[in-house]
Amino acid sequence: MTGERQALHAAYHDHLYGFPILDDDALFGRLILEINQAGLSWETILKKEPAFRKAYHDYSITRIAGYGEKDRNRLLQDAGIIRNRLKINAAIENAKVILELQKNFGSFRQWLDHHHLLSKEEWIRLFKKHFRFTGGEIVGEFLMSTGYLPGAHSEDCPVYKKVLKAKPKWVEKKV
Repeated sequence: MTGERQALHAAYHDHLYGFPILDDDALFGRLILEINQAGLSWETILKKEPAFRKAYHDYSITRIAGYGEKDRNRLLQDAGIIRNRLKINAAIENAKVILELQKNFGSFRQWLDHHHLLSKEEWIRLFKKHFRFTGGEIVGEFLMSTGYLPGAHSEDCPVYKKVLKAKPKWVEKKV
């Protein structure tokens, strides 16, 4: 792995992967990235993340939920992101779903927190019930990368203890 590629992966691994995300827009941004990774390498997504952030208005749930045909076309023409109609439509429709979850639970994060004791299989069923383009791998990686499921780091990884200090939801035990 080249120095640039290694630095890209290390920055994500050491500072983002497995750490809890408290902001709804940032959580949604991670979901957008995970959806767009389907069929591609994570490295491709990491390289394109700044373009995704710009194209999707800093992952603003409210703004994306209001996207219309003009925005869809803009995104389909944006070479900086993944120009896949299904993935773009999923982002827009999922933003609308999250707005409803925010109404009912206070925030997307609180909805996730409410369900944090679910097994991976239960999470997958829940996501498929509510969201578009959320298969097992996408849901698993999203939840692992945001601290809702364990497995982002092995116990012998130096980042593991940093993640534990950040209090990911997966460390909370079932009663």
